[in-house]
Amino acid sequence: MLLLGAATTSFAQDAKEEIFADLNKAGSVYYAYPVSTPQHVTAPPKGFEPFYVSHYGRHGSRYLINDKDYKDMLDLMQKAHDAGVLTPLGEDVLSRIKKVWVNAEGHGGDLSPLGSRQANGIAHRLYDAYPQIFKNGGRVTARSTVSLRCSLTMSAFCEGLKEKNPALVVTRESSNKHMSYLNYHSQESSDFNSEKGPWREEYRKFEEKHVNGDRLAATLFNSKEYINKNVNPRKLAWGFYWFAVDMQDMEEEVSFYDLFTKQELFDIYQVFNYRFYVQDANYAGGRGMSFENVHPLLRNVIESAEAAIAGKGDVATLRFGHDGNLIPFAGVLGLKDCYNSVMDPNEFYQAFRSHYIAPMGGNVQIIFFRNKKGEVIVKFLLNEQETSIPALKTDMAPFYRWSDVKNYYETEVLK
Repeated sequence: MLLLGAATTSFAQDAKEEIFADLNKAGSVYYAYPVSTPQHVTAPPKGFEPFYVSHYGRHGSRYLINDKDYKDMLDLMQKAHDAGVLTPLGEDVLSRIKKVWVNAEGHGGDLSPLGSRQANGIAHRLYDAYPQIFKNGGRVTARSTVSLRCSLTMSAFCEGLKEKNPALVVTRESSNKHMSYLNYHSQESSDFNSEKGPWREEYRKFEEKHVNGDRLAATLFNSKEYINKNVNPRKLAWGFYWFAVDMQDMEEEVSFYDLFTKQELFDIYQVFNYRFYVQDANYAGGRGMSFENVHPLLRNVIESAEAAIAGKGDVATLRFGHDGNLIPFAGVLGLKDCYNSVMDPNEFYQAFRSHYIAPMGGNVQIIFFRNKKGEVIVKFLLNEQETSIPALKTDMAPFYRWSDVKNYYETEVLK
C-alpha cells in the first residue's frame, strides 16, 4: 500500500498563515471552489495533441447538510431572545440567522446556485483549454453517485460542454450500478470510521483542547446561569462555525466570521481537517484502508483510458462523487501533497490540507495526448492546476508516458 513516508510538503505557505490570510479556507471542505485560470500551462512535447480526458469531481457548493443545522441554532437563539438573555451582539446574530433561514429552509444538503455555476465553469475551461478533444463531437460518458447534488453537478458540467459544442453526444447516469467504484467503502474502513473507531478517543481529546465556546457564549448571552442551564458552549462553537464557513457556498451577504478570533477558526479547522485526514487520507494509523476504497475507481480509470486509446471509448469520461472519494483518489494517484503519512495529530494540518484537495467542486483531470506514432502521454491536474506524481520519474514533466503510469498503478498500487 502507498505509505510514502513523513509529511514532506511543498506548500508555499504555512497552513496557519494561509488560513489567517483567507478565512474561507478555514472551512476545510466547505471552501468554495477557487475559480481561477491555471497558474501555469505547459505545452505538450512537439507533435502531441490532446484526445481524451478522464475526470473525477466532487459536487459543487452546497447548503449545510441538513435543515436541522440551521434550525437548531435559530431555535437556540430565539429561545434566548424570548427569555431576554441575548446581548446586543446576540440579537444581531439572531437577525442574521433569520435572514439566512429564509433562503436555506428546505435546502439542507442541496446543491446551491453557486455549485451549479462552478461545474459549468469548470466544463467551459476544460473545453477552452483542450478544444481538440471535443471539436469533432464524440461521446462523453458522465456518471454520478445517487446523491442529488452530485447528479445536478454532473448535469451542470455536461451542459457546460454542450454549450460549447452541441454536437457532443453526452450520456448521463446516476444509479446504484456505478456506486461500486464511484463511492466504494469496505466494511473494514466503515468500521474504522465509525463512532467506535480506534482513533475516536484521541480525537475526542484533541477536540476538547481545540474547540471551546465559552468566550463565544459570553458574547451572545448576558446570563451565566442561562448558559449553564441551556447552552453547550462547544456545540455553540460548532454550530456557528458551520454557519460561518458555509456562507461562501450560499453566497449570502451575511457573515459570522466576526464571532470568532482567527485562532479559534484555525483551531476548529484543525479538528475538522483531522477527521478527513484519518477517515479519507493517508493517516499512518489507517493501514491504507481509505486508499484501498478507491482501487475500483482507479481500475475504472485505467480500463476507460485503454478503451479510449484503442478508439473504442469516449472523448471524455466524467465521474462525480464526494469529498470522501476525491481525497483518497488524489492520494492513491500519488499526486503531490496528497498522500503524506503522519501519526501525530498535531502535525495533521501541515501534512494534509483538506481545502487544498477537496474544496466544493474539487476535481482531478487526467489529460491524454497522442502523436502520429501512437505514443500516449498524460498530464495530471488537481483543481485545474498542473501537478505531479513525485514517486514516478519522467523526463518530460509535467507529462508522463501513459505506459509508465499504467505500469506504476498496476504493479505498485493495485498489486
